[in-house]
Amino acid sequence: MARVTSWRLAPIIIINIPPGALQWQPAPEGAPPISRKPRMHFTLYSRSYCHLCEDMLAALNALQTPHQPFTVDVIDVDADAALVARFDELVPVLFADLDGPELCHYFLDEAKVRAVLSK
Repeated sequence: MARVTSWRLAPIIIINIPPGALQWQPAPEGAPPISRKPRMHFTLYSRSYCHLCEDMLAALNALQTPHQPFTVDVIDVDADAALVARFDELVPVLFADLDGPELCHYFLDEAKVRAVLSK
């Protein structure tokens, strides 16, 4: 039996950039410094038919700024029996550090989130 392998190649774009065209430029006067601290990460335990979960995610994302970027993992508790047992009636539940205590559940505690972001 012959083995058939199908390859799909992406187009290659070649751009000719003259030497010296790309040069380092200093930041404009008054520009904010680039943050060197690692990006904050949140975990939101949620479920698909939960309006409180959607509200908490929207409120959390509203706190994000260019100076305080963060990522959010949204985990569906209904996909894992252990998570249902742990969080069933508490969702949404927000953690900044999975080894630490929860930041809030049901509604976003903006003060706690801002405190975590300022660290």
